[in-house]
Amino acid sequence: MKNKSTMWILAALVIGIITGLVFHWLLPDATRESVVSVLDTVTHMFLNLIKMIIAPLIFATLVSGIAGAAKSAGVGKLFGRSMIWFLSASVLVGAFGFITAHVLNVGHGLNLVAGGDAGMETKTLDYAEFVTNIIPTSVFAALTANNPLQILVFGALFGIALLNLRKKGRSSIADAIDELMGVMLKVTGYVMKAAPVGVFAGIAAAFTAEGLDAFATYASFIGGFYVSLSALWVVMIAVAVGFLGKAAFRLVRIVREPMVIAFATSSSEAALPKLIEGLTRFGIEKRTTGFVLPLGYSFNVDGSMMYMTFASVFLINAYGIDMDLGQQIAMTAMLLLSSKGMAGVPRGSLVVVAAVVPAFGIPAAGIGVLLVIDQLLDMGRTATNILGNAIATAVIGRNHDRESALVDSTTAASAGGAPPTDTAAEHQEREHATVR
Repeated sequence: MKNKSTMWILAALVIGIITGLVFHWLLPDATRESVVSVLDTVTHMFLNLIKMIIAPLIFATLVSGIAGAAKSAGVGKLFGRSMIWFLSASVLVGAFGFITAHVLNVGHGLNLVAGGDAGMETKTLDYAEFVTNIIPTSVFAALTANNPLQILVFGALFGIALLNLRKKGRSSIADAIDELMGVMLKVTGYVMKAAPVGVFAGIAAAFTAEGLDAFATYASFIGGFYVSLSALWVVMIAVAVGFLGKAAFRLVRIVREPMVIAFATSSSEAALPKLIEGLTRFGIEKRTTGFVLPLGYSFNVDGSMMYMTFASVFLINAYGIDMDLGQQIAMTAMLLLSSKGMAGVPRGSLVVVAAVVPAFGIPAAGIGVLLVIDQLLDMGRTATNILGNAIATAVIGRNHDRESALVDSTTAASAGGAPPTDTAAEHQEREHATVR
């Protein structure tokens, strides 16, 4: 059934590209705009379905996991490991994008002339505001806005409180949360049946509007970016093999479906339910996935980080700006810091580039150049974000779950009882993952 679902989504992707190109070539402009509007409406309906389930799914998964943990102290260790991984990955991936852009010499010879404006909002990111907003002023506002960091903060506190109550024998709320998680997973299954329709509409709308014109005009930039992304994927999978061994290839097979969804819709949120499901099948505990993934969605944006450094070098070359290596490294560092505040911002990567590069003498009008082809690039960087978070969660989660199992066994042994057993659902899922 999983393979059949993946095939339907891949088929929708291919059919959407073909349909979009046919519409672009055959339909007059006015009719084409109407078709794009209809397709966009269908895409937004699918994305709204996804957004509808994201907040309760993250909350229920996280709280249920923490409330069932042996020790709340494990959460702090998991947080520390996650942040070390995310920040290290951002530095390395940003450097990778910077180097590959220079090796490919993207933008050289384009000879753009400064003039006009960026054609979009270029608000400078406020770091103090970002840090302050990590703490929700209202849990209902955080849930309504689907803010993963705010949900994570409240959910972690709520889960730790439930854990302490469960130790005292009061667990009715914890049991209710467990039931809520089961319900949300079932609802997620219903929603994801519409994934092929959402994928078809999203990709068809993009190609109906743009056709191949954007490819022809900026072929070297788009081609160079996707070549660099492909090289990054190879490096990321090699890192996964180093930590996970041959299991890394099974992980890649499992997450290809959420990657296709992310690619076609340019939405990490759309891929989240399938990503959680895939990581569970891989053998990562839901409590670990529910904690690491929301953090990763805010701090581990590998594709976006590479895009920002790659695009910045493109603009330097396209405008023929004489910028020494020290300035370029400083600009890359600013992009790295700014990327941590773009979670939930539409076209966040482009907004960060727009906020940072003008301070280094790059004309803001260059953002308008990037805006023309941003949809085509956004698909690739979003899929890469999913791959990066899947690998991070699998590596961090496998180590953490192994340690947690050891702690559970030790705790049970010291209490003179048997090791804790899984719930029937967790046992069935683990057996299913082992068979696979």
